Amino acid sequence: MIRRGLLILGLFAGSVSADEAVTSGTGAILRGLDKVSGQTQDFRVTNGSTAEIYGLDVALGDCRYPVENPTGDAFAYLTIWERDQRQAIFDGWMIASSPALSALDHSRYDVWVIRCMTP
Repeated sequence: MIRRGLLILGLFAGSVSADEAVTSGTGAILRGLDKVSGQTQDFRVTNGSTAEIYGLDVALGDCRYPVENPTGDAFAYLTIWERDQRQAIFDGWMIASSPALSALDHSRYDVWVIRCMTP
């Protein structure tokens, strides 16, 4: 009985923190890595636009961040495909604080979210 109550309390407390207020930024700062040359570069991409990051095309749908912490825990909806290809190799949310949670799987290039651009 006590365990069940603690479990319910734990689930309720977890859902409260999951309801943290977020807002959309004007775009995102993404970092690209060429694994062969070891070169990294930061790219500024606005919402709804596509950027060429090394041999990849990266489209940013939206970048959101917690209202209380604009420089941390950003998450962006990205669609990534190899240049001149139609098949997306990544399509989903990428989280700045946990890039391995939903990562691009490419043999040569890597892309991850650094933060959202704020007005």
